[in-house]
Amino acid sequence: MSENTQSPRKPRVAVVFGGRSSEHAISVVTAGAVLSAIDRDKYDVLPIGITTDGRWALTADAPERMGIADRALPNVADLAESERGGVVLSVDPANREVVLAEPGAVPRALGEVDVVFPVLHGPYGEDGTLQGLLELSGVPYVGAGVLASAVGQDKEYMKRVFVSFGLPVGPYEVVRPREWEQNPAAARKKIVEFAADHGWPLFVKPARGGSSVGITKVDDLSGLDEAVEEARRHDPKVIVEALVRGREIECGVLEFEDGPRASVPAEIPPVTDHDFYDFEAKYIDSASGIVPAPIGDEATAEIQRLAVAAYEAVSCEGLVRADFFLTEDGGFVINEINTMPGFTPISMYPRMWQESGVSYPELVDRLLQAALTRSTGLR
Repeated sequence: MSENTQSPRKPRVAVVFGGRSSEHAISVVTAGAVLSAIDRDKYDVLPIGITTDGRWALTADAPERMGIADRALPNVADLAESERGGVVLSVDPANREVVLAEPGAVPRALGEVDVVFPVLHGPYGEDGTLQGLLELSGVPYVGAGVLASAVGQDKEYMKRVFVSFGLPVGPYEVVRPREWEQNPAAARKKIVEFAADHGWPLFVKPARGGSSVGITKVDDLSGLDEAVEEARRHDPKVIVEALVRGREIECGVLEFEDGPRASVPAEIPPVTDHDFYDFEAKYIDSASGIVPAPIGDEATAEIQRLAVAAYEAVSCEGLVRADFFLTEDGGFVINEINTMPGFTPISMYPRMWQESGVSYPELVDRLLQAALTRSTGLR
């Protein structure tokens, strides 16, 4: 009797990217980098893009087409293999098969998925919505669960959690949708009083956004209304933050077998051609950070402690990038965390881990292995 030499099936990874948020293009760029890094000898890969109108599409496995070229941003629609067909993920935990449904055609099975790597940024992907779907489907996934994803996306509630755990945050004010819609004068007065207490300039932001999209630096009252309306184009809830004078320092957190660990930190130096570290500075002009940050051993140890504390406070899993200000008096103020930070080739999170001894492919593999061993459901 001959011995069965058939090799076991490789785990199948669905890389899900794109999405309906204003960070669609950056998600595509991130997915291209992740697809390039996944070890194809170890994993099978299924790229699934979500278009800006929410359709799930089977896309080309073509990382070379997923970058920013000549300042042009990539789009899932340009990568989709069908203009009308949609990918359907079963919500039956006993059935992990993915199906491609095209109008007028018999649904085509694409096989089972063992783990999802969701590299979406912003609402409808990074905010707990996709994580909830994957929990219903019983499919393991990389990154934070439903609650941590939702808290990590909402700058107001993120700061409230930080404060409850004793982490230092900067001054902020929130303008809720009904406040601006029903009594903009009162909302404006609230912001002006906040500025009287903390000074100009202010940073006006979508409360549930990222990649510096929709953020305006406001120097005085004359630019306030326009800044609020710009933020509201991306999220009806707006957060207004006071300027924190200090150096911008970031730190990565990654889960290991013995728990979360922090990377070496990075510094984002002041940009000279932009008012602040905005979308174009980050992704178009590729402003580069300094890794490791030249802040000394004592400050490095402190920011690493605070980064892990922020990770634990929000009940994160897998990974986080924590962003801080190192103030003029030597203390740290946490600005925010990102539960699915950018993975583009120039992104700070993989650069910090590269400097900490974890290469990009090793980082991707570690995240996938952690997700494969973690069950869905309450944990």
